[in-house]
Amino acid sequence: MKQKRKLGIFIILSLIVFISFSIIVKSAHLNTFDFNATVKIQDHTPQQSDIFLSFFSLMGSFEITFFVLLVFLFLRKKKTSFLILFIFVATHIIELLGKTFLTHPGPPLKFFRYNLPFYFFSSSIQPGSSYPSGHSLRTIFIAIVVFFAVYLSKRISAKTKYFLYSFLFFITLIMLYSRVSLGEHWSTDVMGGVLLGISSGLFSVLFL
Repeated sequence: MKQKRKLGIFIILSLIVFISFSIIVKSAHLNTFDFNATVKIQDHTPQQSDIFLSFFSLMGSFEITFFVLLVFLFLRKKKTSFLILFIFVATHIIELLGKTFLTHPGPPLKFFRYNLPFYFFSSSIQPGSSYPSGHSLRTIFIAIVVFFAVYLSKRISAKTKYFLYSFLFFITLIMLYSRVSLGEHWSTDVMGGVLLGISSGLFSVLFL
């Protein structure tokens, strides 16, 4: 019970930070930071890596992440775990509301470096703004769910757990980096997606 109380406090705090940060983003005080960060990141990212990073963009789509989460929860064979899917979808409604009502246009086309000939349907949904980043939200959400599922497992050895933690960290880091390096999102979009992913991901842990 004490652990759930602590988790509840973290959920509320992360949600408050997300709302506060969203207000700052809406005020446009971080626009210069966004532009400069994108220029620096793209300058230090060779174009030869664009195809590799574009695969991460594809894998982070709603269709792929929903399927991965569905399979993961199915393997757990716990009915309550499937409530996590509901939270996952509900969080995307918050994301769409943010992109609809918070005026924050994405990076100009000159920054766009996605380099694959294929898109999923979800990529065509463009409410007008780019805040928060859906890819960042989904990545953090799934990373948190998988991290705690591994952490709580008694069948996985400590050595394997450390390997899985490292793998999760590596994948998450590349995904977040690719959002800016490919010119698909500003840095603040990524931060907002991370904050929303943390609050919703931690809330999902209650059902593990």
